[in-house]
Order: sequence, then structure tokens, then C-alpha cells
Amino acid sequence: MSDFNQNVIDEFRANNGVVGGYFAGANMVLLHTVGAKSGQPRINPLVYVPDGDRLIIIASKGGADSNPDWYYNLLANPLVTVEVGTEKFQARATAVTEEPERSRLYAKMVEHRSGFAEYEQQTSRKIPAVVLERVK
Repeated sequence: MSDFNQNVIDEFRANNGVVGGYFAGANMVLLHTVGAKSGQPRINPLVYVPDGDRLIIIASKGGADSNPDWYYNLLANPLVTVEVGTEKFQARATAVTEEPERSRLYAKMVEHRSGFAEYEQQTSRKIPAVVLERVK
């Protein structure tokens, strides 16, 4: 894990889910996945947007031409753990690539963090949205 991500994770946990700097004002979640190849636990700090009872995350990788590793992890192992604020729970992750739902969810993220609009312009791939639904 990068030092940057570890610092964000540490700040998130020290401040009940609130992170400053680049992520100031953003809805943040810590996504726990199991490595698709390694089988090892992974944690990624991500921006989310609510959609009813669901949380939406975007596999943008900053507009790169490939999906982030965490995306492949949740495709292989869709049962994930999510930290939001001080709460920690299990969720089922579902990739949304079909239109028009993918675009609707992506637009919600752009409303929350306008930088996501630039990510779509930087790549020719259709950036997937991911729905996180709490496991009851």
C-alpha cells in the first residue's frame, strides 16, 4: 500500500471518517477487499456518493486507461467490508457498466466531486460505477 493511502487511512480513522487536504469535504469510505490474485486483505480509501441506502464508488483510477486493482478484487470477491465514519459493515459490491444506470450513478459522483468529470475525458474506457449494498 502506498504511503499516501496509508496516511489517508490513518487520518480517516483518527477523525471519525473525516479527511482533509485533497479530500476535504468529500464523502470518504475505506473499502476492504481480498486480493484477486494474492488472496491478501487490501484497504483503499475512496470517495463515495449515496444513492438511497446504497453507496456508490467509481473505478476511475484518476482517469487512467485501466481499472484500479481494487475493482478486480471486488469482481473476484464481491463480499467486502466498508468503513464509513465510525461504522464498519459488510456489503456486496456490484459493478454497474450498463447504460443508462452507469451514467446516472457517475453523474451523481460528478455532482459531489467535479474532478470526476475530468477523469472521463482523460480515458477512452467507460469508467465503471460500483454499488455497495449492506449485507443484512
